[in-house]
Amino acid sequence: MELTIDLRHKEEHFIDACIRKEKWAQKQLYEMYYSKMLSVCQRYSKDADEAKDILHEGFIKIFKHIGKYQAGTSLNAWVKRIMVNTCIDYYRKISRRRTESMDTATHKISSAPDAVSICSEQDIMKAVQSLSPAYRAVFNLYVIEGFSHKEIGKKLGITESTSRSNLVKARSKLRAVLAPKYAEYGK
Repeated sequence: MELTIDLRHKEEHFIDACIRKEKWAQKQLYEMYYSKMLSVCQRYSKDADEAKDILHEGFIKIFKHIGKYQAGTSLNAWVKRIMVNTCIDYYRKISRRRTESMDTATHKISSAPDAVSICSEQDIMKAVQSLSPAYRAVFNLYVIEGFSHKEIGKKLGITESTSRSNLVKARSKLRAVLAPKYAEYGK
């Protein structure tokens, strides 16, 4: 029991230092979450530079709103939620709000073997980054973050059917990008 109280006290001291904008605390928080949150941002961005821009924007929000964090809850989850929301905000900023009907989506079932299982993490990341911002956002929110199409629709300001359509198209494009990697492997 003493350990829990001591850890909570240390966390509160650390958060208070961040609130007071003490450089050592801000640096420690930044270094503690940099690589984890960069990988989150890379899933939503088209390239490494854009991911870093989003990451830095997210850290600005984290430092600005650190006073809203409640000690004793998961700091990791709080930081990740802000970072994902920053990615969504970035998407909204660059998006032209092009909506497409579910009727225009074509769902092609492929009998090709699973290319993902033989692709490297870098190949998969590049494939996801090659998606349009709309497809990339829906894919990440649905597949990685676990949001429903209804929740995605509310977050992105699109309809549920548009969310479904964009997911189908994102998966189709990912298959098209990753399938040649599988073909190279088979040679």
